[in-house]
Amino acid sequence: MPDNPVALVEVEESLIGRYTQNMRFGRHELIADEPESVGGNDAGPGPYEFLLMGLGACTSMTLRMYAERNQLPLKRVRVRLAHNKIHAKDCLDCRTREGKVDEITREISLEGDLTDEQRQRLLEIADRCPVHRTLTSEIKVRSRLV
Repeated sequence: MPDNPVALVEVEESLIGRYTQNMRFGRHELIADEPESVGGNDAGPGPYEFLLMGLGACTSMTLRMYAERNQLPLKRVRVRLAHNKIHAKDCLDCRTREGKVDEITREISLEGDLTDEQRQRLLEIADRCPVHRTLTSEIKVRSRLV
């Protein structure tokens, strides 16, 4: 474990149902599960839904920070996300050419008296949220038994 991790999250099986997980970060507790269609209890969102929620929250927070810093009349941000696996051959802008590619679709709704130029700038800023940058950069997951 790094000396000073950005976030230390703990996940353990709840021992209730096949896939239900108890997840903790500090004083926050959440439940993850799989839908009944794959043998779960549907007691909470699944791993991909949590991933999408993290990206959506980061996007919205980043846009809010930018709008406040630049005194933009942004009243509210809504972010809708979906995850799909698509055939690589159907993806014109993908490096991968075989198998499937993960595709996240993000729709951003901006409320407020914003100009077209401000809206376009906010769309560009959305790609600068830290979670977006993490997901689109090289990622190393290092696992070990303890």
